[in-house]
Amino acid sequence: MKLRPLHDRVIVKRVESETKTASGIVIPDNAAEKPDQGEVLAVGPGKKNDKGDLSPVGVKVGDRVLFGKYSGQTVKVDGDELLVMKEEDLFAVIEKK
Repeated sequence: MKLRPLHDRVIVKRVESETKTASGIVIPDNAAEKPDQGEVLAVGPGKKNDKGDLSPVGVKVGDRVLFGKYSGQTVKVDGDELLVMKEEDLFAVIEKK
């Protein structure tokens, strides 16, 4: 099954968080917080403005993004847990150096 987001929505897959701190302390799974980073898997066509013109989404497939811990709606697709969220729920794109 494939998801095709509508309007200004994006499909994001969470990026696994580190299970060890910088000092070497291992964090158990039940104590680890959900990461607030993910990779964009699919992007909708955009949102129509007041004039009816389509405003494209500002992120693209493959971008690594930051979002709130409770942003989006979780869905399971082929055993993967994905998030469907509006573009406005994204905080930033993480640029690679």
